Amino acid sequence: MTAQPPSPVTDKNHNLISVLQASLEYAWQLETYIADAEREGDTELASWFRRIQENNVKAGEQGKQLLVQRLEKG
Repeated sequence: MTAQPPSPVTDKNHNLISVLQASLEYAWQLETYIADAEREGDTELASWFRRIQENNVKAGEQGKQLLVQRLEKG
């Protein structure tokens, strides 16, 4: 695995936006994993994926709230 070059944007708000985007994207991606597990009859795995998805959605919602607070402060 090759290391990525350092980002030219290195501040806390950029990091917040990056984590927010990753959390919401991963929550969306988990829909496919849940459907795959269900299609193959693996309810245990589908349930586990749902719990991860719930955590990512929660993190995404919290991140959106933090971002709004920061944008309102200007």
